[in-house]
Amino acid sequence: MTVRLPVASLAPVTSPVASLAPVTSPVASLAPVTSPVAPRPILRAGPTTVELTDDPHDVAEIQRLRYRVFADEPGFADTIGDADTHLDADRFDEFCEHLVVRHVDDGIIGCARLLPPARAVAAGGWYTSTEFEVAELDGIRSATVEMGRAVVASAHRQGSTTALMWAALLQYLDEADCRYLVGCVSVPIDGPGPRGATLRGVRDELRDHHQAPWQVYPHARAMVDGRVLDDIEPPDKAPMPGLLRGYLRMGARVCGEPAVDDVFDVGDFVTVLDRERGNRRYLERLQAAVTRLAVDGHR
Repeated sequence: MTVRLPVASLAPVTSPVASLAPVTSPVASLAPVTSPVAPRPILRAGPTTVELTDDPHDVAEIQRLRYRVFADEPGFADTIGDADTHLDADRFDEFCEHLVVRHVDDGIIGCARLLPPARAVAAGGWYTSTEFEVAELDGIRSATVEMGRAVVASAHRQGSTTALMWAALLQYLDEADCRYLVGCVSVPIDGPGPRGATLRGVRDELRDHHQAPWQVYPHARAMVDGRVLDDIEPPDKAPMPGLLRGYLRMGARVCGEPAVDDVFDVGDFVTVLDRERGNRRYLERLQAAVTRLAVDGHR
């Protein structure tokens, strides 16, 4: 499992982004971490700042936020994270740069971990590879950032937080000189109707309308309680999770069948956003806003 964003979180930007003021210092090197460094601001809007960090204190706060969001989110398993420490952590955290939205009063209110090419090599590959055979993506690895474990605190799931995160992600891709954003998007197995019905319905919709030119293959065939998806009756209209809906509106594509993550009790789909073949109107509008602000300074 990689991207774990609740339904209301990283949807397409609907609020104006003109209030996003980039911090004047450039994003620092994206080379693999050799020692912790201070947080590096990217964008600022009012009481919130988007930063890149691998500071151990920040990473611990990120892991607490992820645990809290996952534990409270309907449809996710109760076994997520460490119940003693209240942390959601794995070995990939130490290799990633962590994108955080920091509120002046509330601390870190949103986060996503980012694994650009050099760091992916240091980590021994993508997290996505732990669930899928991804050989067809080998040709784009050197131009790809993997995003994962993206969450926003429930009290801050409004358009401004979403806008900051998406704008910062685009700027990060620019600084990393990367064209693609890859990651897994989760669909809870529990939901309206029988277990797995929503996953089956979403799978059918993606297969019919949003297939990528690349195919990945789950290490194990997706099964829910011993049944393959084709044996589960789909709903008339499957509810599409917010992050997945947002990716599709931006022009992202899905690379084949899902994998079932038994720890999170979700089905994961691999998505690839190609900045050169996505929803150009949306992406260019967001990029233009960030570029304009970089010239004009704080608004």
